[in-house]
Amino acid sequence: MPLTPARRRGVERLDEPGVAPADRVRSLRDVARSNTLFGGRRAVLREVERALRECGPQGSLLDVGTGLADIPAGAARRARRRGLALTTIGLDRAEELVREARRRVDAVVVGDALHLPFADASVDVVTCSQLLHHFAEPEARILIAELDRVAVRRVVIGDLRRSWLAAGLFWLAAWPLRFDPITRHDGVLSVLRGFTAGELRSLVRDATGGAATVRRGAGWRLTAAWTPQRRAPA
Repeated sequence: MPLTPARRRGVERLDEPGVAPADRVRSLRDVARSNTLFGGRRAVLREVERALRECGPQGSLLDVGTGLADIPAGAARRARRRGLALTTIGLDRAEELVREARRRVDAVVVGDALHLPFADASVDVVTCSQLLHHFAEPEARILIAELDRVAVRRVVIGDLRRSWLAAGLFWLAAWPLRFDPITRHDGVLSVLRGFTAGELRSLVRDATGGAATVRRGAGWRLTAAWTPQRRAPA
């Protein structure tokens, strides 16, 4: 059996219509805890902190697919330590998650990640954590292009590195951590819908025409970060 399986196309339960709002929020709490325990949150915030160095005394950050807004909340704390006033915005398509996120960010938006309701080059830093793997490659390229369109200084994507071993270890860890059944199912499938470093790099190149710095992190995590290339009008 190869160490890296072919990318799966299954449907995660949280992506199915009719999921109860309480189940969605409970599972996203598990996801936030998983990101903290297994390195996803730390990997994204490390890239965000690099981007914040390019901002002046004020900056803005949009987190696409924000869930419970753990990423922008962590970014705001790091910005405060640097003396930077960071305005944080969380976007998600699920209204119940936006209501939960409202307490942790300065502004919230219910919106479609594939059609971001923001002007070109309107936000300093745009982040997207654990969302890209939900999409097949054509839609993933659209999402990446939208992130690139909106960002001024930096785009940061965090996602999962596909691996049989990672999927198996998540399944085993989910039981003592008392993760919800939806989380156990979706977590394994998420890993198998993840990317290799080369695949993530190619997706960014295809969507934007530019190159991303792709880094591997602990817990089978990947980050891709790049500065948008602004094209002169024709």
